[in-house]
Amino acid sequence: MFRRVLLAAFVSATFASAASAATLHYAANLSGTREIPKTDSKGKGKFDASFDTKTKVLSYTLTFDGLSGPATAAHIHGPATRTQSAGVVAPLGDKSPASPVTGTVTLTDDQAKALASSKLYVNIHTAANPGGEIRGQIAGVHGKQHAEPAAK
Repeated sequence: MFRRVLLAAFVSATFASAASAATLHYAANLSGTREIPKTDSKGKGKFDASFDTKTKVLSYTLTFDGLSGPATAAHIHGPATRTQSAGVVAPLGDKSPASPVTGTVTLTDDQAKALASSKLYVNIHTAANPGGEIRGQIAGVHGKQHAEPAAK
Protein backbone atom coordinates (compact mmCIF):
# COMPACT_ATOMS: atom_id res chain seq x y z
CA MET A 1 0.00 0.00 0.00
CA PHE A 2 2.77 2.44 0.96
CA ARG A 3 4.53 1.77 -2.37
CA ARG A 4 1.37 2.64 -4.32
CA VAL A 5 0.93 5.91 -2.44
CA LEU A 6 4.58 6.76 -2.96
CA LEU A 7 4.39 5.87 -6.66
CA ALA A 8 1.21 7.92 -7.11
CA ALA A 9 2.83 10.92 -5.43
CA PHE A 10 5.92 10.59 -7.63
CA VAL A 11 3.87 10.32 -10.83
CA SER A 12 1.73 13.32 -9.81
CA ALA A 13 4.79 15.45 -9.04
CA THR A 14 6.43 14.47 -12.32
CA PHE A 15 3.26 15.25 -14.30
CA ALA A 16 2.77 18.60 -12.56
CA SER A 17 6.32 19.78 -13.26
CA ALA A 18 6.15 18.57 -16.88
CA ALA A 19 2.82 20.34 -17.37
CA SER A 20 4.04 23.68 -16.05
CA ALA A 21 5.25 26.28 -18.48
CA ALA A 22 7.27 29.40 -18.06
CA THR A 23 6.66 32.74 -19.69
CA LEU A 24 9.95 34.43 -20.55
CA HIS A 25 10.29 38.06 -21.54
CA TYR A 26 12.50 39.42 -24.29
CA ALA A 27 13.31 42.83 -25.75
CA ALA A 28 15.40 44.53 -28.40
CA ASN A 29 16.34 48.17 -28.99
CA LEU A 30 16.63 48.92 -32.69
CA SER A 31 18.91 51.52 -34.27
CA GLY A 32 20.93 52.14 -37.41
CA THR A 33 24.21 51.65 -35.55
CA ARG A 34 23.19 48.05 -34.82
CA GLU A 35 22.49 47.35 -38.51
CA ILE A 36 24.98 45.33 -40.61
CA PRO A 37 26.41 47.37 -42.25
CA LYS A 38 25.63 50.36 -40.02
CA THR A 39 23.30 53.01 -41.37
CA ASP A 40 23.09 56.70 -40.50
CA SER A 41 19.37 56.36 -39.80
CA LYS A 42 17.84 58.54 -37.10
CA GLY A 43 15.20 55.83 -36.70
CA LYS A 44 14.70 53.98 -33.45
CA GLY A 45 12.58 51.03 -32.45
CA LYS A 46 11.61 48.80 -29.55
CA PHE A 47 10.63 45.13 -29.64
CA ASP A 48 8.94 43.69 -26.54
CA ALA A 49 7.90 40.06 -26.39
CA SER A 50 6.82 37.23 -24.13
CA PHE A 51 7.55 33.59 -24.94
CA ASP A 52 5.51 30.65 -23.67
CA THR A 53 7.95 27.76 -23.30
CA LYS A 54 5.20 25.15 -23.54
CA THR A 55 3.41 26.34 -26.70
CA LYS A 56 6.52 28.05 -28.15
CA VAL A 57 4.38 31.09 -29.01
CA LEU A 58 6.19 34.42 -29.05
CA SER A 59 3.76 37.34 -28.55
CA TYR A 60 5.25 40.70 -29.52
CA THR A 61 4.82 44.44 -29.90
CA LEU A 62 7.16 46.33 -32.23
CA THR A 63 7.22 50.14 -32.20
CA PHE A 64 9.40 52.41 -34.33
CA ASP A 65 9.72 55.95 -35.63
CA GLY A 66 12.11 58.34 -37.36
CA LEU A 67 12.83 56.08 -40.33
CA SER A 68 13.97 57.50 -43.67
CA GLY A 69 10.55 56.58 -45.08
CA PRO A 70 7.74 54.10 -44.55
CA ALA A 71 8.74 50.62 -43.47
CA THR A 72 8.60 48.17 -46.36
CA ALA A 73 9.05 45.08 -44.16
CA ALA A 74 9.90 43.97 -40.64
CA HIS A 75 11.25 40.54 -39.73
CA ILE A 76 12.82 38.37 -37.08
CA HIS A 77 16.08 36.98 -38.49
CA GLY A 78 18.44 34.32 -37.23
CA PRO A 79 20.30 32.51 -35.99
CA ALA A 80 23.06 35.12 -35.84
CA THR A 81 25.19 37.00 -33.35
CA ARG A 82 25.23 40.81 -33.20
CA THR A 83 27.94 40.89 -35.89
CA GLN A 84 26.31 38.43 -38.30
CA SER A 85 23.39 38.50 -40.69
CA ALA A 86 20.95 35.64 -41.25
CA GLY A 87 17.79 34.70 -43.10
CA VAL A 88 14.22 35.53 -42.16
CA VAL A 89 12.68 33.46 -39.35
CA ALA A 90 9.30 35.21 -39.39
CA PRO A 91 7.68 38.35 -40.79
CA LEU A 92 6.39 40.94 -38.33
CA GLY A 93 3.16 42.52 -39.51
CA ASP A 94 2.07 42.93 -43.09
CA LYS A 95 4.05 43.93 -46.19
CA SER A 96 4.30 47.62 -45.22
CA PRO A 97 4.02 47.57 -41.42
CA ALA A 98 3.08 50.72 -39.52
CA SER A 99 4.01 51.20 -35.85
CA PRO A 100 2.86 49.67 -33.58
CA VAL A 101 2.97 46.11 -34.92
CA THR A 102 1.56 43.36 -32.71
CA GLY A 103 1.21 39.65 -33.28
CA THR A 104 2.36 36.16 -32.49
CA VAL A 105 4.89 33.76 -33.99
CA THR A 106 5.15 30.05 -33.20
CA LEU A 107 8.82 29.08 -33.07
CA THR A 108 10.38 25.72 -33.88
CA ASP A 109 12.57 24.00 -31.29
CA ASP A 110 15.72 25.30 -33.03
CA GLN A 111 14.33 28.84 -33.21
CA ALA A 112 13.41 28.69 -29.50
CA LYS A 113 17.01 27.68 -28.74
CA ALA A 114 18.28 30.59 -30.86
CA LEU A 115 15.94 32.94 -28.96
CA ALA A 116 17.20 31.67 -25.60
CA SER A 117 20.82 32.19 -26.68
CA SER A 118 20.22 35.74 -28.04
CA LYS A 119 20.77 34.67 -31.64
CA LEU A 120 17.64 36.22 -33.14
CA TYR A 121 17.30 39.84 -34.19
CA VAL A 122 14.63 42.23 -35.45
CA ASN A 123 15.21 44.18 -38.65
CA ILE A 124 13.08 46.92 -40.22
CA HIS A 125 13.53 47.58 -43.93
CA THR A 126 12.78 50.75 -45.94
CA ALA A 127 13.04 51.71 -49.62
CA ALA A 128 16.23 53.70 -48.86
CA ASN A 129 17.66 50.75 -46.90
CA PRO A 130 16.27 47.55 -48.48
CA GLY A 131 18.74 45.36 -46.56
CA GLY A 132 17.62 46.91 -43.29
CA GLU A 133 17.55 50.40 -41.78
CA ILE A 134 17.42 49.60 -38.07
CA ARG A 135 18.16 46.40 -36.19
CA GLY A 136 18.21 45.07 -32.65
CA GLN A 137 19.32 41.78 -31.11
CA ILE A 138 16.61 40.06 -29.05
CA ALA A 139 17.74 39.33 -25.48
CA GLY A 140 16.11 38.07 -22.32
CA VAL A 141 14.80 40.64 -19.86
CA HIS A 142 15.98 39.66 -16.39
CA GLY A 143 13.52 39.81 -13.52
CA LYS A 144 10.46 39.36 -15.76
CA GLN A 145 10.41 35.56 -16.08
CA HIS A 146 7.69 33.77 -14.21
CA ALA A 147 6.39 30.24 -14.00
CA GLU A 148 2.81 29.50 -14.87
CA PRO A 149 0.87 27.20 -12.59
CA ALA A 150 0.65 23.58 -13.67
CA ALA A 151 -2.27 22.63 -15.88
CA LYS A 152 -5.07 20.86 -14.06
